[in-house]
Amino acid sequence: MLFRSRRVKLPEAVTFALTSGEVSIRLRQDPRARRYLLRLPTNASEPVLTIPRGGSLETALDFAARNRGWLESQLSARPAATPFAAEAKIPVRGVPHRIVATGRLRGLVTCVAAPDGPQLHVPGDAAHASRKVTDWLRRQARDDLVQAVDRHCATIGRQATAISLRDTRSRWGSCAANGRLSFSWRLILAPPDILDYVAAHEVAHLVEMNHSDRFWTLCRRLAPQTPDAREWLRQHGARLHTYG
Repeated sequence: MLFRSRRVKLPEAVTFALTSGEVSIRLRQDPRARRYLLRLPTNASEPVLTIPRGGSLETALDFAARNRGWLESQLSARPAATPFAAEAKIPVRGVPHRIVATGRLRGLVTCVAAPDGPQLHVPGDAAHASRKVTDWLRRQARDDLVQAVDRHCATIGRQATAISLRDTRSRWGSCAANGRLSFSWRLILAPPDILDYVAAHEVAHLVEMNHSDRFWTLCRRLAPQTPDAREWLRQHGARLHTYG
């Protein structure tokens, strides 16, 4: 079952038995990979097993079996996913908000103060709650990021050509050579200082398209909280991918 000149079609996923139960492992063929690789994405999705050129399903399953202990420990340590559903608590700008289904047929998601803490009131059918909350969070993220980018751009005398939002897994922001900035909308879940740092980081790339000492000096000038924000993302960033 080797693939050389052309890749053999493998199943999209396989079911693998663990002591805690069965788990689905997504298979990914990568002709550039030099070895088998098993990883656990940060967004609470299923494990991914990368198969290199010339690899086979049989060898991939054997590799997974040899790494069963690692996979068990990683799955048990990963925070549980929190859906955007009624009564769930999700952070907005770092503050927990409880999702409340209003029962109203129409209307927009609104943030409401309550004795037990802020709430997100979500109208409409429960089946559409996740989409509505996600859309609301993306709008909040865009507003905050645009303000932060504009403020930092004014400081350095540069301008971003465009700002876009994505749901990226591997990075919180990026800066293209043409000045387009892209950010993860999930930054709205983090405390404001974290979003501000990521905005400053990408704006700094408008001057220094690298991670040189000059870049980090500029980044810290724009966002003095840079060291603390980087540490926060290392410790807590993966948790942001478990919401929704």
